[in-house]
Amino acid sequence: MATPGGPHTAFDEIWREHRAYLVDLAFRMLGNIHDAEDVVQEAFTRLMRNDIDGIDEIRGWLVVVVSRICLDHLRSAKTRHETQIERVDDAAPVAPRRAADDPADRVTLDDSVSMALLVVLQQLTPPERAVFVLHDVFRFSFDAVAEIVGRSPSACRQLASRARRRIESETEPARFRPGVDEHHRVAEQFIAACAGGDLDALMRLLDPDVVGEVDGGAGAGAGAGRPQRGNRAVARVALGFLGPRSGITLVSQPVNGRPGTLAFRDGALAAILVFDLRDGLIADIHGIIDPRKLALVSERFALDR
Repeated sequence: MATPGGPHTAFDEIWREHRAYLVDLAFRMLGNIHDAEDVVQEAFTRLMRNDIDGIDEIRGWLVVVVSRICLDHLRSAKTRHETQIERVDDAAPVAPRRAADDPADRVTLDDSVSMALLVVLQQLTPPERAVFVLHDVFRFSFDAVAEIVGRSPSACRQLASRARRRIESETEPARFRPGVDEHHRVAEQFIAACAGGDLDALMRLLDPDVVGEVDGGAGAGAGAGRPQRGNRAVARVALGFLGPRSGITLVSQPVNGRPGTLAFRDGALAAILVFDLRDGLIADIHGIIDPRKLALVSERFALDR
């Protein structure tokens, strides 16, 4: 996606500094990387029509615009969905569910990359989803959330409470805690360092003895899964695969209660990264690039639409 600001240096800097954060926010609201990138593109297009010097806090302005576009998108999508349901012929045949290629793959998927929150979020009402993501995941105050969604702070608290009860009833709270500040902070900083190609920032986020390994599946070549050790080696490899020239878009996504990210290229899921932390630093990175496992995740959670 081209930078909307073209040759304008100030706008380019704003794009580089805030785009990854905003795509992450939009993806968590919408659950679809195509839609998330389109929403962020639209927000920056609107920013171009405004006097940037007259905006006190650029990220705050963009967060409000992105959140409101997402909310409109969720509402329109809900209306379209309800209309489609009304038109469904009860006698229409139901297509059989495609089975996994191998039962062993299904077990591995359930054990290692279960992301039930993506499914549960889609079942919330648009206001519940927006308030939950903004407050519980991105840690905005209820006063700030109220300004964004056009509700009172007390109404936002009620929406967040309903969303939490729904999520806790359908997931295991002990395995998934979306409000863990440290987890989201680490994922956000990892995404920002990769998006900016900042080797030093990435090294500071990694434990000096960090281990990075990749699961490429049965078809991976010899040595493909050899672990990398040490923060400099792991950071260099990470930037090589995930840096600004890679064409990768990263979004945060907890995986079985651990911080992690999803990596998309051209709208398709390219990798899943799961982090283990030690004293606030990433001590282990487990990457999954096995095409069969990624295909199962994409199909199960409708990540590529």
